[in-house]
Amino acid sequence: MKTATLKYRQRYEHSIVGRVLGKDSFQAYLMLLPMLIGFAFFTIYPMLWLMKWAFYDYDGITTAKFIGLDNFIRAFTRDPKYWEALLNTFIIVFAKLAIEFPLALFLAVLLNKGTRINSMFRTAFFMPTIISTAVIGLIFFLMFEPYQGIVNQVFIKTGLMDTSIEWFGTKALANTIIVIASVWHNFGINMVFFLMGMQTIPNELYECAEIDGVTRWQKFIYITLPMLAPIMKVLLMLAIIGSMKMADLVLVLTNGQPGGQTEVVMTYVFKYFFSYGVSDSMNQFGYASSLSVITGMVLAVITGLYYKLTKND
Repeated sequence: MKTATLKYRQRYEHSIVGRVLGKDSFQAYLMLLPMLIGFAFFTIYPMLWLMKWAFYDYDGITTAKFIGLDNFIRAFTRDPKYWEALLNTFIIVFAKLAIEFPLALFLAVLLNKGTRINSMFRTAFFMPTIISTAVIGLIFFLMFEPYQGIVNQVFIKTGLMDTSIEWFGTKALANTIIVIASVWHNFGINMVFFLMGMQTIPNELYECAEIDGVTRWQKFIYITLPMLAPIMKVLLMLAIIGSMKMADLVLVLTNGQPGGQTEVVMTYVFKYFFSYGVSDSMNQFGYASSLSVITGMVLAVITGLYYKLTKND
């Protein structure tokens, strides 16, 4: 009897049904189920909703009217401000990452030793990450406010300048403040990831390098960086996508001013969804949906190119 049961169990475990519905697989699927349900409701369904209404003229109140590709034609031919916002997003993203990643890596190398004071600095540098983005936008707006802002007051009191600077009066200065605020908000989490990656590097590699007389800089170039390459590749891709989706920081800090020159792509789409600061007083769900689809395609192209270019690294 036991022999027959054992043979049946072995046949079941080696069958397709057994592999899919086996005990271990069932437990794994059960643990993934809450996340999959949330992913379906909060990611897949909104994406399908957007793709549907992108082909309609719809304001959320009146009857939706199917207009085919008119929304996409409008975006490509009659809406240069969207492409200006997209270009400005790229400018902010690349300026931000050019500062954020070297800074995070430098601090990770500096704080890699597990001393008490290093732990204190790690906590201090990580703290901005857990602060609300809207709060950070408000803090930096008050800091760089042209008349009562602390930055202008410090410059005037120390004699570095005679009059206040209108930090949000030009595109270059306003974008600079956005980049500084975003870097301050995000460099801490990247520093922690780099620290985690560095702590997985075997100490034997550094010990062998010291025996061969390798300098600290050479150890960083030939040991640390190559060993961090896999995690750096993933972090950079996540940072690019996350920065491209920046919205709340810009809304609170500049709201696209001056004259819409600091608008980023997500704030531009947001304003059409909720008729916030656009010429038309009605919501434009259809057109905003088409802009969202175009933006999603741009992000998909960037992601594909990035993995294509870095697949051998």
